[in-house]
Amino acid sequence: MSVKLSCDYLGDLRTRATHGPSASTLLTDAPVDNQGKGEAFSPSDLAATAVGSCILTILGIQAKSLDADFRGARVEVEKHMTTVPPRRIARLDLRISMPAGIPEDIRPRLIRAAEACPVKQSLHPDIVIAMEWSWGA
Repeated sequence: MSVKLSCDYLGDLRTRATHGPSASTLLTDAPVDNQGKGEAFSPSDLAATAVGSCILTILGIQAKSLDADFRGARVEVEKHMTTVPPRRIARLDLRISMPAGIPEDIRPRLIRAAEACPVKQSLHPDIVIAMEWSWGA
């Protein structure tokens, strides 16, 4: 299956991306530390966001198969860029907060599913991806 996406340069280091099937759009801006205004997600922010969103989606798929409700699950991603060229994502620190009440015996299954997230698996292996889990209050 393929999905068509398009990106248009709007000037002043800003782009508009359009999702072909839905026509949804989003803007990107270069970050302040790379000549931009930082007024929207940067392209590397989107890569980091995609990992978090992918993990939640995969966990949602697991929730359906378990007849469970994981609403309230949250992933916070802290993106670290390299400090020396070439400029790239060096590390992603993910804090995954799951709602209360998830039995301990299924937690390893959920962790394995998150590790297999297709976006995470698509990133270069030099990017350190650290996942910290919190299992409700």
